[in-house]
Amino acid sequence: MNWNSINFDWNRARAFLVTVEEGSLSAAAKALSMSQPTLGRQVAALEKELGVSLFERVGRGFEITRSGIELYEHVKAMGEAANKLSLTASGRSQSIEGIVSISATNTMSAYILPSLIHKLRQKEPGIQIEIVSTNALSDLRKREADIALRSVEPTHPDLFFKKLKRAHAFLYATPGYLKTIAPIQKPAHLKNANFIGFTSNHEYIEGLKAIGVELTAKNFNIFSDDHIFHWEMVKQGAGIGIMIDEVGAKEPTVRKVLEKLPPVKVDNWIVAHRELKTNRRIRLVFDFLTEALG
Repeated sequence: MNWNSINFDWNRARAFLVTVEEGSLSAAAKALSMSQPTLGRQVAALEKELGVSLFERVGRGFEITRSGIELYEHVKAMGEAANKLSLTASGRSQSIEGIVSISATNTMSAYILPSLIHKLRQKEPGIQIEIVSTNALSDLRKREADIALRSVEPTHPDLFFKKLKRAHAFLYATPGYLKTIAPIQKPAHLKNANFIGFTSNHEYIEGLKAIGVELTAKNFNIFSDDHIFHWEMVKQGAGIGIMIDEVGAKEPTVRKVLEKLPPVKVDNWIVAHRELKTNRRIRLVFDFLTEALG
């Protein structure tokens, strides 16, 4: 943009706009709380700045010229933009409309986000939310989602992210299943238990080893990368599984395995593309989730 080509005063342009829309200098002066001579001088100064005639005398009144009509549409758009700017600065802008897509794990999508999205929609009904439920990492740079909730720390410089509250996950099973392998009094008693696993159990096994539970591949006879399936199998009594405490503590059909067993700690991040800095709709959702998820 050639900034040097902008050679007029907005206040004078506003005087012209209000005069056109109010229909007379006196009505425009009243609307702007200024004297009619002052308003007339502003319009005349704008004509001089732009080098065009905006009004012509017709009897005791005036009419807008052809040049004035052409300029009016542009000045009107400026006025509307200025009004939106004022509303936004004062916190009175209208709800932002549009879609924001959020990528999250199956567990987060099914058990954590629904109540939060309901609250967000009540607060901002103009925003539409699309949930991309996947345990794979969505590529935000390719716009597979606007916002992602991840347990893996982002490293790409084009991404904007914040660390969230660390999740605590515990082992759970039904009382009925635990009776079949009783007594369970210490981690060593779990060596022959059935565990619901994932397609790749290496990190799972290492995470459990860190809290004192020693397992091998033989402990896993049912596995899936779908966390909802994993949890449903635990609730069915098919074996022991892992779940974050926000979900596990609310499920009446299961209980923790070994109450004194420490949790598996899971780091969480909220991530967005750097467009977040210029897209108010995405930023609003990002900030809402950041606050809600700690």
